[in-house]
Amino acid sequence: MNRKHLERIGKIPVLVLFLACYLFFSSFKISEQLSLKSNADFILIEKSELISSSYRYLTQNYQHILALEFALKEINGNPHLLPNITLGFHIYNSNFIRSWTYRGTLGLLSTKDKFIPNYKCDDVIPPSRLFFLPSFLLSFFAYYSNVFQLLFFLQLIYGSAPTNNHEDLFHWMFPSNMLQYKGILQLLLYFGWTWVGMISLQYDVGDGFIAIMVSMFAQRGICFDFIKSYPKKTYTHEFSEMLEDGNEIYDIVMASIASVVIVQGEFMLTMRLLFSYQVPSNNEKIWIMIAQMDFTSTSIQRNWPLHFIHGAMSIVVHSSDLVGFQDFVKERNLATNQEDGFLKHFWEDAFQCVFPNSIGEKNFDGVCTGEEKIETLPSSIFDMQMNSHSYAIYNSVYAVVHALSALYSFKRKHKAVPDKSQLNPLHQESWQSLLRVKVGSLDKYNFAFSCNNINNVLCTFSDADDCVPCPGDQYANFHQNACIVKEITFLSYQEPLGITSLVFAFSFALMTVYLIAIFIKHNDTPIVKANNQSLSYVLLTSLLFSFLSTFLFIGQPTVLTCLLRQVAFTFIFSVAISCVLAKTVIVVLAFMATKPGSGIRKWVGNRLATSIVFSCSFLQASLCAIWLATSAPFPHFDMYSLHEEIILECNEGSTYMFYCVLGFMNILALVSFMVAYLARNLPDTFNEAKFITFSMLIFCSVWLSFFPAYLSTKGKYTVAVEIFSIFGSSAGLLACIFLPKGYILLLRPELNKREQLVRRK
Repeated sequence: MNRKHLERIGKIPVLVLFLACYLFFSSFKISEQLSLKSNADFILIEKSELISSSYRYLTQNYQHILALEFALKEINGNPHLLPNITLGFHIYNSNFIRSWTYRGTLGLLSTKDKFIPNYKCDDVIPPSRLFFLPSFLLSFFAYYSNVFQLLFFLQLIYGSAPTNNHEDLFHWMFPSNMLQYKGILQLLLYFGWTWVGMISLQYDVGDGFIAIMVSMFAQRGICFDFIKSYPKKTYTHEFSEMLEDGNEIYDIVMASIASVVIVQGEFMLTMRLLFSYQVPSNNEKIWIMIAQMDFTSTSIQRNWPLHFIHGAMSIVVHSSDLVGFQDFVKERNLATNQEDGFLKHFWEDAFQCVFPNSIGEKNFDGVCTGEEKIETLPSSIFDMQMNSHSYAIYNSVYAVVHALSALYSFKRKHKAVPDKSQLNPLHQESWQSLLRVKVGSLDKYNFAFSCNNINNVLCTFSDADDCVPCPGDQYANFHQNACIVKEITFLSYQEPLGITSLVFAFSFALMTVYLIAIFIKHNDTPIVKANNQSLSYVLLTSLLFSFLSTFLFIGQPTVLTCLLRQVAFTFIFSVAISCVLAKTVIVVLAFMATKPGSGIRKWVGNRLATSIVFSCSFLQASLCAIWLATSAPFPHFDMYSLHEEIILECNEGSTYMFYCVLGFMNILALVSFMVAYLARNLPDTFNEAKFITFSMLIFCSVWLSFFPAYLSTKGKYTVAVEIFSIFGSSAGLLACIFLPKGYILLLRPELNKREQLVRRK
């Protein structure tokens, strides 16, 4: 598919880039013709033929051209995007001069090499005009946007969108300025800077900036010591007037007691600041700048003192490192890219050298060889990583290409009409229908549509974008016109869940005390003496304290309860499980000691049981001590997990240590389960191995299910999950190990006799 074929389908508007690459310090004159062109089916971008012989190059802006060329190289190499069509580009350079911007705009309507707008003076088919990529400088936006809209050209702007964005025939590929203002506001609130100053450029964009920011910031308690705007001037105005205005504003800024200065503007405001800078002042300022600000010109970096803005903060827009882009930049040189009219001038300004045949007045001592490496340049002169404006250009080109691809895919689906012509969707005129069509409705609450997806903001109906976040301890009501104070929640003694926990804790504790009393009363009976009597008392006492430890989890968290709750229950459980492990090990050793010639008999006794309990408990106590010493738990207000509630909870301090103590406890339980399972069938009087096996099975099941439940709940329900896990595991030990013995002691005393034991054996 060639250009003539496309002409028969219908003319497509061309994408044209207005690039700002030069900065003039003196009067300009017409010099050599620069070109950066590519023969193609579609011309995407065109470039001005006029430059100055007295200029300084903005080396970082050269990356914009490289991003454009890199995108087109990828597209032309992709057989699935616009097959049989090659895309090329021309570039117009605005040079920061309004007249050049107008000339480049009107030149689009002229025949090639003849500046006669709206006339066709030859038989050459003009390039189809696809879309425009105007400069990222908002101050020049009005100069070309009106002309383009009159001609119905669609525009993709890769600079920041102004506040008053009508979006008639242009689309912004850069985030709105409103997002940057909100980011600055959050930054000021974070550091507590409530007394600030502000300077901007006196363009329509700057005026809107001031009106919006003053209102937005005042609602959050931030006041302005001064608000100053630099007058409208370009570099063709009298230099002395610009200096006089700049010095006056600079003196006001430096004399102010505000330590923070917000700067809204573009590259020209950078120059105004540097022109006005004098000797270092003791009243240093913190400069906060929007994403449009730029200090990366070689003339600025190498010829001006910049230490007065050291530590300045700037809003940064997202960009991504594209695969292959840095290699594409490294391959750039004059030998293989002779058609690049910008490269030579970029090379001289970036490397501070002059080519032998160079035209212009540049005070550089070195001679350019063309063998210099771009990757060796400092990032302040040229950054190898793609910046946000270049990334916006890259995405803009792909947006245009995908739209063009969709257009031709759409055309291929339509058949020719009888007169051999084709329908042209781009020539369809809107507003020609005589039918009334309802496209939707808008109720009174939809005026705040831009805030409806944000749960915690307060919006006013007079301005849909006037949304103020509620404080952390408040939330927005249903209509988002008022902030409501959040309720502080925790597991209290008055609510049903807390009362239920108390009832269970008291019931299990009384049951344990009753069993201890029964065992003490029948202290001399065979069933109590069996399987190490002292370990049984230690185990029962540990279970009693484990039930009582749940009281630390109920009620308002304090520093003391937060320190004790996890440490207490994990240590108590470790003592209980180590007693179970000691009981099981003694059963196994007792059976092995009955074999003739066995030397294990000397290990069977209270000394081994005590050693097992003491060593396991000591290890857990050491972990708890390390936890408390390094990152102890503390009370914490969680304001963001729940929309309408503030969770008062105990922050574990170190989640790693919390899972370490729980892990050690569960390892002990797993070892006890394995040993008890192996000893379940050993022939011994009142062998507890079977009961211990069941109790450890219950214990492990409870704590394995605890972890997913603990992580999936929030607030007081997380605490309740842990409380009932303690109840379940402790009750399992109590029921499986001691209830059968209590049953015999109380209801079947005839089985608690030595004769019965011997007969059963």
